[in-house]
Amino acid sequence: MRERVTLRDVAHLAAVSAKTVSRVVNGDAHVTPGTRARVQQAIADLGFQPNLVARSLRVGRTDVVGLVVESLADPFFARLTSAVEQAAHERGLAVMVSSVGNREPEREPLIVESLLVRQVAGLIVAPMAQSHAYLAGAGRRTPIVFVDRLPEGIVSDAVLVDDLAAGDMATRHLLDHGHRRVAFLGSELRNPTTRLRLAGYRRALAACGLPEDESLVAVGAGSAREARAAAERLLDGPRPPTAIFSSNMRCSLGLVPLLHGRGRTDVAVVSFDDFPMADSLVPAVTVIDHDPEVIGRAAAERLFHRLDDLDAPAETVTVPVRLVPRGSGELPPPGAGRPRRRDQDVVLAQDGSQDRAHNGAGGRASTMTSPHAQEGAR
Repeated sequence: MRERVTLRDVAHLAAVSAKTVSRVVNGDAHVTPGTRARVQQAIADLGFQPNLVARSLRVGRTDVVGLVVESLADPFFARLTSAVEQAAHERGLAVMVSSVGNREPEREPLIVESLLVRQVAGLIVAPMAQSHAYLAGAGRRTPIVFVDRLPEGIVSDAVLVDDLAAGDMATRHLLDHGHRRVAFLGSELRNPTTRLRLAGYRRALAACGLPEDESLVAVGAGSAREARAAAERLLDGPRPPTAIFSSNMRCSLGLVPLLHGRGRTDVAVVSFDDFPMADSLVPAVTVIDHDPEVIGRAAAERLFHRLDDLDAPAETVTVPVRLVPRGSGELPPPGAGRPRRRDQDVVLAQDGSQDRAHNGAGGRASTMTSPHAQEGAR
């Protein structure tokens, strides 16, 4: 029977101290890259397996990070979870995933507390609760990073997209193609992402000198079925829209089949977030695209940074979005001539705030301090 490889065996092969090996195993950021590479190579050569139970008892926490999402059935959160798991695996950590359910925000505190009592090393949370004051003290003991939305009632690290710029970008794109009756289709206003995308929609209308028509704003759709019903009301109104900005994937999954079923593919559509088969329809659906894998990895990296430095100031990491023109968002309004063709490779916003939303496109993310300043400033 092969004898168990010890930490001292690794230290001897790498020509370093046992303490240095321990620092590498524990993810200490202060080990030089050359030394870290030498120790990691020795670990691989010897097949060393750290005693994670002993380590957990020694440092007072497990080698597990918790991840709380709305629903793993949602493709966005499924892809985000996969990215977090991959990043954690590279760090030698496991991930414990829990889902709240898209209509049960009151379950969030119970789920988060159940992970905290298990002494997870850190938490990544896609927030749904109305207030996160219940975590005011927990963040001092366990690093917490919020993802996709800002927390309410506390200051903490967060990773999100620029929802305000995305709403502005989508609406302005439809206006640029000649539409003047552009509708907004969204979920509950308690959701800060909905509020920010709606604010972007309103900003684009104002920039074009158009008054807002409340009959073209349909919110409160928490499911594809409710989105379909809301879209039916928009289309059946006395002055229906010629274009619709669908502000999330669930809304798009209700809207797009309705339009095709009615033979109303003349209605221009921009969808926030891509969805299966969106690029295969006729016309293919123009989308505001953001990469869940980039968001998940950025959240994991932010959590690892926090694990290494618990006293670092809170930061918000903003992941860029881009508009992908495929056909549905470029349709002209009925009776209008084909508008002048724009560059179809990359459609950027024309004002500085939207240019900033694209800064770092290609998977890079920008950082800002004071995360709670964002929604209020918008």
